[in-house]
Amino acid sequence: MHSQSTDFDSTVISGIKQIYNIKFDQADKTFKGLIADYPNRPEGRFFLAMIDWWKILLNPDNESHDDIFFQKLEDVIYQCDQILKKDPDNEEALFFKGGAIGFRGRLRAFRESWLKAANDGRLALPIVEKAAKIDPKNVDVKLGFGIYDYYAAVIPNEFPLIKPLMIFFPPGNKQKGLDELTDVGLHGKFAKYEARYFLTTLYFSYENDPYKADEWCKMLTTEFPDNPVFERWRGRIAAKMGNYYAADLIFKDVMSKAAENYAGYNNANAKREASYYIGFQYRMLDKLDSAKIYFDMCADLSKQIDKKETSGFLINSYLYLGMIDDVQGNRIGAVNYYKKLLDLKDFENSHLLAEKYLKQPYKR
Repeated sequence: MHSQSTDFDSTVISGIKQIYNIKFDQADKTFKGLIADYPNRPEGRFFLAMIDWWKILLNPDNESHDDIFFQKLEDVIYQCDQILKKDPDNEEALFFKGGAIGFRGRLRAFRESWLKAANDGRLALPIVEKAAKIDPKNVDVKLGFGIYDYYAAVIPNEFPLIKPLMIFFPPGNKQKGLDELTDVGLHGKFAKYEARYFLTTLYFSYENDPYKADEWCKMLTTEFPDNPVFERWRGRIAAKMGNYYAADLIFKDVMSKAAENYAGYNNANAKREASYYIGFQYRMLDKLDSAKIYFDMCADLSKQIDKKETSGFLINSYLYLGMIDDVQGNRIGAVNYYKKLLDLKDFENSHLLAEKYLKQPYKR
């Protein structure tokens, strides 16, 4: 970026860290101060919007922050447009305009508004490409390229409905996307943590490589130990690696932070996931009464959360509660759970298992 005071950069970076540390009030103060001191620069407004993005991530079911987030992004786009009218090659304005449109697309994808999300990706790309041409040394621009290259390759297979749309877009390249994100994750200035978070989720969800996901996630949880999104990913990854002991420790930490009302921990989603994995570990250790308490909690929370469709958490909790009842000789309770399972959607052979254990009680 332009030769700018290291003072400015360090203020932005400390504000970014406040966001990832879930210290939203501090971050709000930092970026409002930046807007006051540097009214003609887009960074302050852009990162002010990121506070709302993280409020959304902490509790995705709550859509009450969506409108203010969209509005703040429009402010960023408007400010960048004003700068670009006078100076069409202003690199910061191009970069943050592209970033704002990109994040607008991310929320639209989050809310499954695919057409609009895809269109935002299409709009953001050439803007960021222009910024990259002006300053080839700016590593942060690769965040946008990396996300685009990866998803443009993956989306047509994952979401066949969108496939016909993709003919209007430049083709993607999965490996190139991962390489670009890795470069940002290691060498980025403002976008490094966001790149690490993307790499965590992509290696876990699409690449099926929990070990690689763990490497990136560990960097995040080391620096931001009280970020519930990062900590829960760490627990999820441990479970996927089959390390239920580690997953149990992490999710017990999540539970105790929820009890102490740490920001972002005390919500139904966080507690449901934690109770499930704690229950799972108790069942493996044969502490069935304790397992039961946590699977019950997980089922109750799922009933609150599952508005659109039944979650795997609820289905698996019912299955394990039925199996525990069988082991403890409570056949009536067990049958009740297996029948409930048959009324829910089939998830990972749940119907097959329920029918099997209705005929023949589950034995260890």
